[in-house]
Amino acid sequence: MLKVDELIHDSIKTVGISGHILPDGDCIGSCMGLYLYLKKNYPSLRVDVFFEEEPPELKIIKDIDVVRHDFKTDVEQYDLFFLLDVEKGRTGGAEPLFDNAKCKINIDHHVSNPGCGDINYIRTNASSVCEMMCEVLDFERMDKDIAETLYTGIVTDTGMFHYSCTSPLTMRIAARLMEFGFAASDLVEHVELERRYAQNKALGFLLTRSSLHLGDRVISSYIELSEMEEQGFGVQDLDGAVSELNLTSGVLCSLLAHGDASGGSKISLRSKTDDINVAKIAEAFSGGGHIRASGCSFEGSAADAVQAILPHVEAQLANIPV
Repeated sequence: MLKVDELIHDSIKTVGISGHILPDGDCIGSCMGLYLYLKKNYPSLRVDVFFEEEPPELKIIKDIDVVRHDFKTDVEQYDLFFLLDVEKGRTGGAEPLFDNAKCKINIDHHVSNPGCGDINYIRTNASSVCEMMCEVLDFERMDKDIAETLYTGIVTDTGMFHYSCTSPLTMRIAARLMEFGFAASDLVEHVELERRYAQNKALGFLLTRSSLHLGDRVISSYIELSEMEEQGFGVQDLDGAVSELNLTSGVLCSLLAHGDASGGSKISLRSKTDDINVAKIAEAFSGGGHIRASGCSFEGSAADAVQAILPHVEAQLANIPV
């Protein structure tokens, strides 16, 4: 079992940490949880965190303002570089820093990640990387802020503990984190239940646009980049929308496509059953993720992306009795 404390010795002076593009609660929680842990227990270390702009609801995380959204640094070569919740290539700018590090550590729970570090800890049955961080960090050396940050990632990646990735171990770890005494119910209310007005408007647009397919067992929606600009939506305002679509009664799979500044589209996929492996579908488009939650990119409009994905869903539906 990887233990972070065993990696820190007198020759380690600089540490870099990064996650994936469009960072979510688990990505941010694991990166910032590790940052807070290292700064608490090794105050002389230079620790830098890199990821894209965080969603507004996650700006409550302690010391979030230290994050280098521009991926710039004056460190020539990091002694250690942690890549969390992602494989190399989807970091939004940290890949060269990771590649150049003296020692590269990759911690992830996505089935599509074979491991890209000198040290890899990939556990695909973990609910979240924040759950995994509770294994590689020492509980006895944590504090309330670290616990709250890691709990945030577990809550968001388990959908408040109702996704199938939630295990008895997940619940035991969450309970142990709660013992540090932070306001867990208030945290859940803020990061999972509250919605910005723009998010509500975006969800309304996507629900109105949505369509049922393949015997009403699949639901899709899409929004082009031009429509997002007209409506005043940002990508972050689409957070959670695909999961809302997936709650539709009778639906086994949902997909949401949105236009991207690159000229293509991004697709999010969710499944209610392991019989529809959306990670396999995403991999066909150079994406990846989990069996029931994955994403990928498409070189074309959001509307065309939906049509491109549907045959792959249909092929898996063919093996499920109606």
